[in-house]
Amino acid sequence: MSLEYALINDTSWQSQTEWQTPDTPFMSFAFWQALTDTGAIGEQAGWLPIFILVHRVADAANSADSEDSTDTLVDSAAENTLQPVAVMPVFIKGHHRGEFVFDHAWAEAYARYGVDYYPRLVTSAPYTPITGQRVWLAKGETLNEEVLKTAIAGIDDIAQQVGASSWHGLFVTPELASIATTSMPTEIDVEHAIAAQESGVESAAIELPIFERQGCQFLWQNKDLLNDSKPFADFDAFLMTLKAKKRKTIRAERRKVGEQGISCQRKCGNDITDEDWQAFYHCYVMTYAVRGQKPYLTLDFFMALADSMPEHIMLAQAMDADGEIIASSLFLYDKADSDNVDDNATLYGRYWGALGEYDSLHFELCYYQGLEFAIEQGLRYFDPGTQGEHKLVRGFIPTTTHSIHRIYDARFVPAISDFCAKDRLHMAQYRQQAFEALPFNADNMPDFDINR
Repeated sequence: MSLEYALINDTSWQSQTEWQTPDTPFMSFAFWQALTDTGAIGEQAGWLPIFILVHRVADAANSADSEDSTDTLVDSAAENTLQPVAVMPVFIKGHHRGEFVFDHAWAEAYARYGVDYYPRLVTSAPYTPITGQRVWLAKGETLNEEVLKTAIAGIDDIAQQVGASSWHGLFVTPELASIATTSMPTEIDVEHAIAAQESGVESAAIELPIFERQGCQFLWQNKDLLNDSKPFADFDAFLMTLKAKKRKTIRAERRKVGEQGISCQRKCGNDITDEDWQAFYHCYVMTYAVRGQKPYLTLDFFMALADSMPEHIMLAQAMDADGEIIASSLFLYDKADSDNVDDNATLYGRYWGALGEYDSLHFELCYYQGLEFAIEQGLRYFDPGTQGEHKLVRGFIPTTTHSIHRIYDARFVPAISDFCAKDRLHMAQYRQQAFEALPFNADNMPDFDINR
């Protein structure tokens, strides 16, 4: 049976079948429910979600009815006729906030030509620059070209209905990026496409390409090359893989924290009290306040995570000499026994804040406490968040990130295609330079892979 799609603006699809465990906590239903319930996503936040349900029609007699559901944005699909395969989230957005892959230059180019760049469509885990799946899969299903092409047809449908300029899939897996870029044409006859669009042919009827952009983030791996690539026994074992000067620097930074009368502790899940959450949020808000901004997320959001997914939460706290909390760093992590993560369990460093300026405290609370926790829990990776060469010199390895983009106005396709090609080359050069700056001694230097 061929695949079809339906456009759904609620989460009724979640109950239609049994779904695979997502590869990160940020695609769990609990995380998305917390975003929804606390207004982090929705029309008021400027993140209006539409869900593309890819399905097989179980009863051919009902195929015509299911096809009708693709004509407009509907509340739900006919549950008794569909065999769900996959769901892709798409947000209708009029801004770029909370995305971390920047296309402001594209918006400016549209503005110079008097063309609307908004609304635009985005598929991502909101406010979360973490590589991972961007499609929920039903049990027994796999992401392949047919599934993705069907989802893209749904994206094109939404774009046509709302007049979107473009679609952006952010921090997608390498597998999804590869399928998307190889299943679509890499070039188009621009003059023909422009003429067709000017004559009234819908963009969806023109085979437009999907472009890939690449970025660089820094990922720590719990892999002791001096000891048959086994996980590190402790933090000191990790330090021994670094050059002597770097070991000395890290030890000095950790001493400075203690010399200021600061102590640190970690709490997990249900051990985190309401008072801890209040203190954490006070610190978190300060990160934005010093920049004159409001935080993306509310205390209610974090409390919702505490209620619905405590097994994925670790909170690191710093206390002054009087025992008062002066800084907090919140992490999410994969359950080591999850049926989907296997030996790829990861710690994700996400939310941080401090009530003042303290020497080296950011490094201690955001990196070294996380490294110790990852080693203790046997997690294979630690993803500390986006940006920052300061992560590189602390043993975090440069790693490729992927985003994919579809432009619906053929007039802009050549320039953006050229931009993406040059951007990929620049980022590859940057990753190699970053790799050469890694602090590991020769015996523990990982192999460089230009495609990683």
